Amino acid sequence: MAGRVAGARIDERDGSASFGFREVGLDEKQGLVDRVFSQVAPRYDLMNDLMSGGMHRLWKDALVSRLAPPRQPRRPFRVLDVAGGTGDIAMRIAARSEGAEITVADINGEMLAVGRERAIARRMGRALSFVEANAEALPFPTGRFDAVTIAFGIRNVPRIDMALAEARRALKLGGRFLCLEFSAVDVAGLDRIYDLYSLNVIPRLGDIVAGDAESYRYLVESIRRFPNQARFAAMIEAAGFERVDYQNLSGGIAAIHSGWKL
Repeated sequence: MAGRVAGARIDERDGSASFGFREVGLDEKQGLVDRVFSQVAPRYDLMNDLMSGGMHRLWKDALVSRLAPPRQPRRPFRVLDVAGGTGDIAMRIAARSEGAEITVADINGEMLAVGRERAIARRMGRALSFVEANAEALPFPTGRFDAVTIAFGIRNVPRIDMALAEARRALKLGGRFLCLEFSAVDVAGLDRIYDLYSLNVIPRLGDIVAGDAESYRYLVESIRRFPNQARFAAMIEAAGFERVDYQNLSGGIAAIHSGWKL
């Protein structure tokens, strides 16, 4: 399913942010999120497979298919993957586009270390570069990238509007923003099953596999606090993107949002 919405500005600047089901200060959230991802980094990809039954791989493939990177670009095709520490999206793009230049930006050093090791093991080190950076203040020139992607990371950013504005700034004119994120289930009955599974089973899996139920409880709760498809599309439009739309995956468990800098 795809949807299109008119742009309605959503302002969350009240001095607080959600950390799971808790409200914390905006300046406090980033440190809390950093601790979560530092703890889960070594088992992050394994847990993704277990939590989603491997579906996250298909969703990421769908994101890269929508990006449609050129197979053999005539000029450098530059992609910025934000919050992409383990390199999952970047390596998919590199496999489809010979000569693509992909920058992985992540605020968490432990996640980046995992990504660097994977890139070296797969002999993709030349195509990928890894930069420790905050999504709210990207250290890249304006108009540098042909595309900006972010997968399962935007909901962990304290100031989402700032991250969206920075993504747009970093894009060239005519560049595209693509975001893969958990969203609101829109299939009757599936929503209840999904709630029962995610709120009860995933934290237990986190405890058994990673020895950390609390981090995975936060990750599940953060999904519930994230704006639904239409509201997030409106936020993307409010950041200045055009031709904003979204595509639901697996009944809305996840969604791909798209916008253009025109």
